[in-house]
Amino acid sequence: MSAIDELATELSKLPGIGRKTALRLTYYLLKQRPEQSRRLADALMTLAERVRPCARCFNLSEDELCAVCRDPRRDPTVICAVEEASDIGAIERTGEYRGLYHVLGGRLSPLDGVTPEDLTIGALTDRARHDEVREVILATNPSLEGEATALFVQRALAAATGGRVAVTRIARGLPVGGDLEYADGVTIAQALSARREMA
Repeated sequence: MSAIDELATELSKLPGIGRKTALRLTYYLLKQRPEQSRRLADALMTLAERVRPCARCFNLSEDELCAVCRDPRRDPTVICAVEEASDIGAIERTGEYRGLYHVLGGRLSPLDGVTPEDLTIGALTDRARHDEVREVILATNPSLEGEATALFVQRALAAATGGRVAVTRIARGLPVGGDLEYADGVTIAQALSARREMA
């Protein structure tokens, strides 16, 4: 296999990158100065060597504990469980959440061979059982697998804490600025069931 094909093959393994885009990126890199490619290679090596899961919440970090877990201003009584570390950024950008996080490392998917043992559900139940946690917010994606994961985690937390810890789910429904006319039936049903009284 040629060097061009080898790089294109590796790039095509990235999410959202097909074979054509991988080849386009490969040829783009070949047009750059050699030092640009070296900087990219160095950045990838540094990423692989330095970044690891946080020892407590499994967020990505260069230190043993991530910045959120080290922040004394965060509320340790609330944990928001997300599927992937990348989901934390979306929640942090809102500026509304001040609790801690727990990264599950994916979602249950028996067809893909992802079982509860492949996720960090056990570590989450340990945190809820031993720490001063009062609430766990389940912020999995609203897909079939995400819903199944949330239900499994809810049951695991209830069994581990004897119901002492409140388990909540992020609300789902119509996005701000969305048109009711174009929303699918499931989204409208979720919006109706999650309705609240106007203040």
